[in-house]
Amino acid sequence: MSEKTKKIIGWILTGLLSAMLIFSSIGKFSGAAGPMLTYVGFTESEILMIAIGELVSVVLFLIPKTQSLGTLLLSAYMGGAIVVHMSAAVAPEELGGEGIQSYLVPSIILVVIWITSYIRNPKTLSSLID
Repeated sequence: MSEKTKKIIGWILTGLLSAMLIFSSIGKFSGAAGPMLTYVGFTESEILMIAIGELVSVVLFLIPKTQSLGTLLLSAYMGGAIVVHMSAAVAPEELGGEGIQSYLVPSIILVVIWITSYIRNPKTLSSLID
């Protein structure tokens, strides 16, 4: 695969991930994500902080020079999402309790974040170690 193709694929995946995460944070700002997160135990101010953190992480992920930091922050965010989905798996169905498989979506997104980060910059892992 040529470098140009890798670059195009990397930016397409980055755009899709960023759009999804931005819409997710907008849902938190607007209160649409509130019932499930309050069921798990988050207050409105904590949900607002999560939304701000999500937006900051996406912006850092988009900027090539801060991509490694954005990848780490999005990894932490998605780790938290996995835990919340595991906790919410027992939520009543009217709140969106989806059963045990609900944590698979954030897990897959986390893997795609790292694949995208690697495609955009293969030195991402080494920049975190050095």
